[in-house]
Amino acid sequence: MRFADIIGNRSVADAMASMADSGRVPHAMLLYENEGCGALALALAFVQYLNCSAPVGGDSCGECPSCRQMSRLIHPDVHFVFPVNKGPKTSDEKPTSESYIKYWRELAIADPYFVEADLQKAIGIESKNGLIAVAEARNIISKLSLTAVADGYKAVIFYLPEKMNQETANRLLKMVEEPPVNTIFLFITHAPEKVLQTIFSRCQSIRVLPLSREERERVEVQKPTADNEERDLFMDLFSDLMRAVTSRDLTSALECGDAMAALESREKQKAFCAFASECIRKIFMIQQKLPQLADVAPEEEEFYQEMASKCVKGFCTRSITNIEKVVAMIDRNVSSKILFCDLVNRMFVNI
Repeated sequence: MRFADIIGNRSVADAMASMADSGRVPHAMLLYENEGCGALALALAFVQYLNCSAPVGGDSCGECPSCRQMSRLIHPDVHFVFPVNKGPKTSDEKPTSESYIKYWRELAIADPYFVEADLQKAIGIESKNGLIAVAEARNIISKLSLTAVADGYKAVIFYLPEKMNQETANRLLKMVEEPPVNTIFLFITHAPEKVLQTIFSRCQSIRVLPLSREERERVEVQKPTADNEERDLFMDLFSDLMRAVTSRDLTSALECGDAMAALESREKQKAFCAFASECIRKIFMIQQKLPQLADVAPEEEEFYQEMASKCVKGFCTRSITNIEKVVAMIDRNVSSKILFCDLVNRMFVNI
């Protein structure tokens, strides 16, 4: 991954390239983003640039041995950590990221803008919560204690450090605070407020901005077909729900709630919640006479205008709050059927 390949966030890419050029590279960085906005792509491009043997024009060459290894995510000095759990794709009793590294590479190469639900599906743990357990810390400490294979930087890319428990963070704390020479940690989070403070406080934080509509469209074009199908599924489900609620058809609204609860995994249910929140934000912006901030696609403009005219004042803010509560309860393994039935009822009452 080169900086030139990244969609959006040009100012962030330029800042990271400037860090590398000046030699003032933080030992720990935390990139926080809304899901799918390119933080992983930026991290990969940054590490590739740091280790490129023939950089040109503020970017890696893409041709040297180090760049070729990074393009396949097999660089011996670059390590990946992400939330895992026991599943059918590994026989390990206590799996770590290494247990699923093959599937991580396939996913990240095919789509560096993937979301958490895509990762869960790729490693086969859709019905479970992924965790970063203490075994990951032991593995990373062991790897970083070894001499670098190449002459450049050793790097650890942590995807979703908010999934790390206290014991794991305590084991890693000393290494993150005082890593070996030319070693960097890159943490990618969707919820910086959930990252343990002991880790957060030792990182230089960088905000990865949301993509514009045009940039999202470019990302969507590059995504595998299944990702686009999921977005269409979510849009159909959300529009059915809103039309049922605004027309006061409780039976149809409850059927939509059943369809949400029937989504195949907790992560997909959370992904739908994130999608629905974004859709409601668009409705709110149109109600506030700020259509330019709603950033609605032309083919969906009629739907959003209709919903904005039918939703009462306060509906959007209350609905987003209720959706956030559903996400929190999903993480606590509360019955999804109960959660989505309650959400639909609240939306019906508040409309």
